[in-house]
Amino acid sequence: MRTGVRLDSSENESSKAPRYKCGVSKPCPEGHFSFKMASGAASVVGPKICFEDNILMSGVKNNVGRGINIALLNGRSGELIKTGIFDMWGGDVNNLITFLKTITDGTVVMIASFDDAATKLSDDAKKLIFELGSTSINSLGFRDNWIFVGGKGIKTKSPFEQHIKNNAETNKYEGWPEVLEMEGCIPARPE
Repeated sequence: MRTGVRLDSSENESSKAPRYKCGVSKPCPEGHFSFKMASGAASVVGPKICFEDNILMSGVKNNVGRGINIALLNGRSGELIKTGIFDMWGGDVNNLITFLKTITDGTVVMIASFDDAATKLSDDAKKLIFELGSTSINSLGFRDNWIFVGGKGIKTKSPFEQHIKNNAETNKYEGWPEVLEMEGCIPARPE
């Protein structure tokens, strides 16, 4: 004789862990946007930026590249304004500076590194990123991994930033540190 408990489909579905926007671990409160992002892995797997359950940038979307990957969002509506990729190994830092100067107050700025994000960074570019709330930008070095969410008009340092140094003794991948991942809830700007 077989014994056991049989779950009908409604019981089975209710036992699954709930899924929140972008796969974050807990729901964001009313009036907040959810996000999840990851830096690139070595020079192989590109970064990924998700905002309110929309993948904005990823290798699958084929819209990421070596250097600094940036997504700009409207801080009130959460709508994507534009994305940009800035090669800080072989590219021109002036393209990044021009892009950063177009950011208007109230814009959410999401940045993820891939491969090398620092070699061609100038003091002018670092200053513009620092003004978005970054505290790690001034110590960013060759092949460091870095992810950051800030905003134009922010008056304090951003709570959403991670940075790991490229260190031959501690790197997870030969020549590169481990991937950084971060998730959270960004308050929407009031109307």
